[in-house]
Order: sequence, then C-alpha cells, then structure tokens
Amino acid sequence: MTLNRRNFMELAAATTALTAFGVSSARAQNADTFRMGIAANNPRHSDPNLTTQGSDNWATEQMYEQLVRPDDGRFALTQDEYLPTLATEWTQSDDAKVWTFKLREGVQFHRGYGEMTSEDVVFSYERAIAGGTNKTILSNIESVVANGPYEVTITLKQPDVNLLGTSIFNNNTSIISKKAYEEIGAEAFATDAVGTGPYELVEFNPESGTKMTRHEGYWGDKAKIANVECVYIADTTARTLALLSGEVDCIEAVRAPGWIDSMLQRDPNLKIDMTTPGSFNTLHINLTRAPFDNLLVRQALMHAIDREAVAAALAPMGGTMNGLQPDFFPAGFKKEELPEELQYNYDPEKSRALLAEAGYPDGISFSALCSQREDYSSTMLIVQELIRPAGFNMDLQIIDHTAYHADNRSDKNTLAMHSSSYPPIPTQIYFQQLASASEVKSDGTGGGNYSHYGVAMPGIDDLLAQALVASDYETYLDLCKQIELQVLRDLPLIGLSTLGFTAVRRDEVDLGYEVESGYARWRFHRATKTV
Repeated sequence: MTLNRRNFMELAAATTALTAFGVSSARAQNADTFRMGIAANNPRHSDPNLTTQGSDNWATEQMYEQLVRPDDGRFALTQDEYLPTLATEWTQSDDAKVWTFKLREGVQFHRGYGEMTSEDVVFSYERAIAGGTNKTILSNIESVVANGPYEVTITLKQPDVNLLGTSIFNNNTSIISKKAYEEIGAEAFATDAVGTGPYELVEFNPESGTKMTRHEGYWGDKAKIANVECVYIADTTARTLALLSGEVDCIEAVRAPGWIDSMLQRDPNLKIDMTTPGSFNTLHINLTRAPFDNLLVRQALMHAIDREAVAAALAPMGGTMNGLQPDFFPAGFKKEELPEELQYNYDPEKSRALLAEAGYPDGISFSALCSQREDYSSTMLIVQELIRPAGFNMDLQIIDHTAYHADNRSDKNTLAMHSSSYPPIPTQIYFQQLASASEVKSDGTGGGNYSHYGVAMPGIDDLLAQALVASDYETYLDLCKQIELQVLRDLPLIGLSTLGFTAVRRDEVDLGYEVESGYARWRFHRATKTV
C-alpha cells in the first residue's frame, strides 16, 4: 500500500490510539503472535459461564472446550455432524432423556491444574445450571452424574433430540477445572478461569484485552501460532487503520453500509470471512413501558420499519427476517407463506392511523439506548429514520458497547436491539429472548427477555414446552412455527435482519479452514501467519 499524506496522518492517529491500547508495532510483526482487533472498549469476563458480550467469546473460544463441537467454521446441521472433543463417544436412550458420555483420558488443564475427569464435568455443568448466563437453556437437565473418572450420564427432565446442539456445544457448558475454581476463588475466577483449550490465559487486562499462549499440554494437535492476543479497539477508525497498517492481523468488521467495498478499494488483498446467516438482529419492545404496552402502538411500529430496506442497506452482509428465523432455517417463513395481516408491509400511513387509534394522533416521543458498535448503531440509525415519518420520534442515546449490554441486562432500555448468532435449532432463540424464565431483572440477575414477554402478557411458554417434549421432528417444527406466528401477533420482538458476522484479515494470515456459518467467533489454533 502506498502512503500519501492523508494515509500517513490517519496511520499516525491510529498508532496513537493503538499505543493507548497497548499494541506495539514491533510485536505485531511477530509471526508467532496473532492479534485480533475486537470491536469493544474492554473485556468483561474470561469465564465462559459469565460472558454476556459476544466480544469476550473470541478469547473463551480459544481457551475452553465442550464435550463435543462441530468442525471449525460451520454449524452442525445434524446430530451426526458433531465431533468428539472432550468426550470420545456417547449414547442416548430411546426416549432421548438419558445421555452417557465417555470422556477422553489424559486431557490436561492449563497451568498445571491436572487431568480433566468426570468430577470437573459434573462441577462445570452444575455450576452452569445454577448460575450461568444461559441457565434457562440448561434448565431441562435433571442431573449430571459421574460413573467413574471417565464417564458421565446426563439425565433430562424432558426428551431433547437436539441435546448436542442445545446444551452440550454451549459456551456455558465449557469444561473448567474444579480444582482451579476452588483455589482461585469465585470472584477472581471471573477473569482468571482455567480450561483445556489449545490456548491458555496469560493476562486479562480490563483496560486493553486478553493475552493467551499455546497450551503445550494440549491433547490434540497443538496450535500452530504460539500466541493470540485479543486487543479491544472500539473506535472504528483506529481498528480499521490498525488492520491496514499491520498492527493487528484481523479485526471484527465494521458491519455498516459500504464498509467492505471501501476496505477492498484500499487493499484488494484483504480476506473477508463471513457467516451466513450470522447474527439475528432483533428488537425487543419493553412491554412494561407505555405506550408500548399497547398492541396498536407495536403494530404501528412494525408497519413503520421497512425490514427489506434495513437488510438491503447492510448488503452484502444483511438478510431479511420475516419472523424470528431466516426463511431457510427450520421454522422460518417466506413472506408469502404468512397470513396477510402478519406480513406487516411497510406502510407509514397505516402506522399513523394505528397510532391515532391508540390515542396518539400526534405521534409519540421516547428514548432508547443503543450500542456504539457499528452494526448496532448503523441499524438503529436506519430504524430511527424509517419510523420518524410514521410518528415515532426516537431519541437514540448511543453508548459504549459494554455499558449497553450491562444496561440491557438491568432493564434500562425501552427498545433494545440484540444481535446474536443461533444454530439451526429454533427453540434456542425462543428460550433466550422470549421465555418468561429468561425475563430481564433490574438487578441484572435475569436473562435476555428484555420485553418481559410471558410475564407482562401471556407468551409462548406453553408452546415452547410442548415443542421440547415432541416425540417427532415434524411435530417439533409445527410447534415452532406456531410460536413464530404467535410472536408476530403479539409483537414483543421484531426480527430486523440477519447480519453475516464478518471479520477481515490480512493476506498473510491463513485460518486453516473456510468460514461458512457458526457463532460470532472462531478458533485460531489452525491458523498460520507469514511475515
């Protein structure tokens, strides 16, 4: 890349910013260190049982493992596609309620904490069930029992033919060291957890990021690059220029209109990795706050948001959502398959009429919090402009990404956008974002149901419970489709768009596999780097 004066000044500014984050140019050129630029101000946790901001999962993905997992770079579409990881084999009972896993022998925890045994697995699961950030999903587990040092049996309250996807390959059920937890203590363990993954924690710096080094005692093929650093660079310009200058090797992309094209114009050798469908961008409507407790107001809001325009503005990363599932996922609807009244075509005039019918002929004004991260802020700024002609005057208060998640978790938002990846198992999003058991709490102890759906008004708990005990997959899908329709009738949650989770890396880095789908994080243990 040829530098002109403008490039030089931008790079100088970026270098200043990066120095503040502890990034040194000399270290960035090290072929034995992979630096990932994270789109947030700072890490919150390294304990996989506590992470609530997706940014932290880039580090936990390197340090922790589950009993099974899909191949790198993709979701498992069937149960047969899960690979043995900390378990070598497993069986399930005919009624899919009793699952037995044989554990891999000789797996060593980081930092000399010894061999993983069934005691660690039982401890990890019981801890996640009791107090993890996804305890709702794990609430179907009746017990986890050790059958000797290398075998555990998981007994469910209700059948789950999708258990490997719903509960076993789950960040919260990553296996941690019981001995380390007891020695380090619960409070310190939140940022000093000990796992079995290909990288182990070296430093958790709440001001800058996380440093990891290769786990030399790893049971599988050792990581090819010796060190991984997750460097938190929330500022878009600083993060972009850090990649272009070679200060970091890869960054979370700016998921904003036109950004990819502009990057490739500046350096056509950059590599783009993108998941499909990627994040599910949903909009929680707080049913406890007037006037959004009025269905007419929520219908007016739905007609005011041109969801196809939202997706198009985010191309090539954006995709449409007619309900809460992409139409190519199980339980997803194509628009023409929905009843006409649930298609919610963009119609600002109809929105105004609905607002008038609800008692707001002059429209409504309200405030909403929004993360500064580009995918959040871009989407919500588009929504803000789309709904204005329909009579919704939204005062959008854009704040730090980490603070935003903390405020959402404390029930401080009125219209909360959420962005999260989901596997092709429809009940996961229903559990996390719609079940009454996941209702958000003002003290931060609740879950991700920011709408209070199922509590402020009847929800989908009964349908969800029926889906989870369905004895055949067709019945399961039919019940999930009923949930989709119920949510479209009640509108506690709006599916705004899908958004392919995207990272951009320098040509010198080869991940070792292709990224096709999966959660908004991927492992670096197969990556190589040339300088």
